[in-house]
Amino acid sequence: MAHYPHPIIAREGWPFLGGAVAVAALVTYVAGWYWALPLWLIALFVLQFFRDPARDVPGDARSVLSPADGRIVAIQPVRDPWLDRDALKISVFMNVFNVHSNRSPVDGEVKRRWYNPGKFVNADLDKASTENERNALHILSATGHDITCVQVAGLIARRILCYVEAGAKLARGQRYGFIRFGSRVDLYLPTDVRVKVTIGDKVRATCTILAELP
Repeated sequence: MAHYPHPIIAREGWPFLGGAVAVAALVTYVAGWYWALPLWLIALFVLQFFRDPARDVPGDARSVLSPADGRIVAIQPVRDPWLDRDALKISVFMNVFNVHSNRSPVDGEVKRRWYNPGKFVNADLDKASTENERNALHILSATGHDITCVQVAGLIARRILCYVEAGAKLARGQRYGFIRFGSRVDLYLPTDVRVKVTIGDKVRATCTILAELP
């Protein structure tokens, strides 16, 4: 998997964008701009949804970067259901207007990957973490810390894409997956991290430091 820079449009979006533009162009040709305008607006929405901008990588090896664009909806001590340990969970909710490519929060190696099918309740709700379709990665960071990074499908999302398996090496900010049409990402971190964000903060994948490892 390539590092940045990525193409401006995520590869996952080309079939959707191509189809939307083709239909809009056909209706424009057959019926004119008036009837095609809603279809061009849909094509514009698809274009903005699948944008995938390059990002500068801040901090150092102890910085935990946001794995997604969105809003912080949870910061709480929990039991990590994947590694069966006490952890601090930070959740980022993505609406349909956010960039939806997912990037590695730390430098490290993927030790395990789990996939669970599930429901599609609103990803803004905390129960989405345990009830929705989800894909989890156990990443052993370069600093020796266990990080669990979980892609969670949302109310509209029906497809989680993950391009890494156990053994893959990840760099901070490296793109590893995508979730289509509304979702969230949960991070389970060591309990002694220094949190750098608060509930309600808007964050950007790679650009925002969520926490500092001890």
